Amino acid sequence: MAIQRRTLVHEGPGGPFEGVVAWDDAATAPRPGVLVLPNVLGQKEADNVVAERLAALGYVGFAADVFGQGKRTTRQSPAPARYMDEMNADRALLRDRLHRSLAELKALDEVDAARTAAIGFCFGGKCAIDLARGGADLLGVVSFHGVYDPPPFANVSPIRAKLLICHGWDDPIAPPDATVALAQELSAGDADWQIHAYGRTAHGFTDETANMPERGVVHQPDSARRSWKAMRDFLEELFG
Repeated sequence: MAIQRRTLVHEGPGGPFEGVVAWDDAATAPRPGVLVLPNVLGQKEADNVVAERLAALGYVGFAADVFGQGKRTTRQSPAPARYMDEMNADRALLRDRLHRSLAELKALDEVDAARTAAIGFCFGGKCAIDLARGGADLLGVVSFHGVYDPPPFANVSPIRAKLLICHGWDDPIAPPDATVALAQELSAGDADWQIHAYGRTAHGFTDETANMPERGVVHQPDSARRSWKAMRDFLEELFG
């Protein structure tokens, strides 16, 4: 087994965009594809590593770019949320970019276009949920420590994509009332959903570099391990 990666530059609304594809070159037949949607900082090496971890599970991972080529920040940037804020202010544009990223994944030679899913972290968790809300043609989505505010337009009904929400119960960005509201929203959309809530767990719990307890953003290794296992089981169920 040898995990490979390549850069994928593509056009889209307000593009171009630059992501990274990872796959196992030992496999010859098309296999399920999983979109990886990044956090507030945009597409980065950590997302590429997640795509490689998915490739090691037998999938094709595509660490997507929804901000635009070259539009990246760090925690040390003067305005680390600047590009995320732009997307939050235009959820319709975000929706269109997400659908285009999914289309790029489906078009890959290595991917079985009938078997795709999306996972996302923090802001990317919101993006994954928005794909389900918007009726994207994929089997399921996973949100890790996501953000749950709905877009300012109606969801599809019923919501056909299955949803796994991996949530830190002590997350100040998605407090209990927001989590309950998401459950009510998904139930109203007749979605197949599940929420795994982890105690003593704040925002950003999968991020090994997260150490901002004053902002409620802290790595929690047990919750990271448990949520990844939950995702693995969920994807196995989706893809058969």
